[in-house]
Amino acid sequence: MMLADLGCDVVVIDRPSDAARADTSKPATNLFMRGKRSIALDLKVAADNELLLSLLDEADVFIDPFRPGVCERLGIGPDIVCERNPRMIYGRMTGFGQDGPLAQAAGHDIDYIALSGALWILGREGQKPTPPINLVGDFAGGGLMLAMGIAAAAFERSVSGRGQVIDAAMVDGAALVAAPFFPATASGYWGPRGTNHIDTGAHFYEVYECADGAYVALGAIEPQFYAELLSKLGLSPDEFPQWNRGQWPALKQRLSDIFIAQTRDHWCALLEGSEACFAPVLSPAEASKHPHNIARGTFVEINGVTLPGPAPRFSRTVSSAGTPSHAGTHTELARRGELWTQRP
Repeated sequence: MMLADLGCDVVVIDRPSDAARADTSKPATNLFMRGKRSIALDLKVAADNELLLSLLDEADVFIDPFRPGVCERLGIGPDIVCERNPRMIYGRMTGFGQDGPLAQAAGHDIDYIALSGALWILGREGQKPTPPINLVGDFAGGGLMLAMGIAAAAFERSVSGRGQVIDAAMVDGAALVAAPFFPATASGYWGPRGTNHIDTGAHFYEVYECADGAYVALGAIEPQFYAELLSKLGLSPDEFPQWNRGQWPALKQRLSDIFIAQTRDHWCALLEGSEACFAPVLSPAEASKHPHNIARGTFVEINGVTLPGPAPRFSRTVSSAGTPSHAGTHTELARRGELWTQRP
C-alpha cells in the first residue's frame, strides 16, 4: 500500500475465487488495496502461470508472500523470474526467513516478535509480556522493512543495472526495531519490563485516566520538559524528584489522583501544545478530527471510510492515496497484453 501511495504501479495477483465473490456493484471495501490494481490468476494453470511470467518480464519488483519454496514449486521462483528479467527485485516476505530450522514452520506476528526478543520487553511491571497487536512484526518488522529493502535495491540497481533477491523475515525486522534494547539489557541499563523510564515504570512517561473515562499521555523525559509539567500542574520539584526510582510508584499514584479529578478536555486546555510533552489518547475516530491532524491532512477518506493518508511527505513529488480495486478488476487488461501500457 505504501509503495502504491508513493507512486508505484502495484498489481495484486488475486485468486479467481476471490474475484468471483467480488460485488462490483458496490465500491471496493479492502482499503489496503488503495491505489492498487488486481488481476485474478490460477497459478496452477499453465496459461495463467505463463501470463504472470510474461508480466514479470516487464516489471521492476515481485513480492513473494509465501513460505519458502512455494514459488519455486509454482515455477515462479527467483531462479526463473530473475533469469528472464535480470533487473528484477524479488522481495520475499516471511515470518522466520528463507532458511534456518524454523523456515517452514507456521506462525503469526506474536510468534515472530517472541522469537526476536522484542515481545519480552513489552508490558507492565509484574505482568506477562503484552503483544502490541501486530504492529511490530507484520507492519514494522515485516512490510515496512521489505518496502525499505525494495527502495534500497532499486537505488542500487540504478548503479549496477542488476536486480537481486530480498529475504525479509519478520523475526529479523522485529529484532532490528528493538535493537537499542539489546545492549541496554546486556549492560544492566534496561531493567525488567515495566520498571524503566519509557515503559511505564516512571511517573513522567505514562498514560493516566481522566474523570470522564478518557486518557492522556505524558512523556516529559528531559529536565526542562519535566519542569514545565510540574509548573503547569502546580507541583514542587522537591516533592516530585524526577529520577528517584524508589519514589516512582508513589509519584505515579499522586499523578493518577490528580488527573482523575478532571476531564480530558480540562487537561488538554491546560497542557496541550506546551513544553510538558503531553497529548490526549485519541481513538481512531477521534484522531481524524484533531485540529493538528486536520491541518496536516494526516487522514483521508476513501469510499466513506477514514484512514491514514500517505507518508512520508516529499517536497517535489506528491503522494496520493488511490481508490481500491475489486479482486480481478484488471484481469482482462492483462490477458490482452495491455496492463503495462494502460497504467493508472
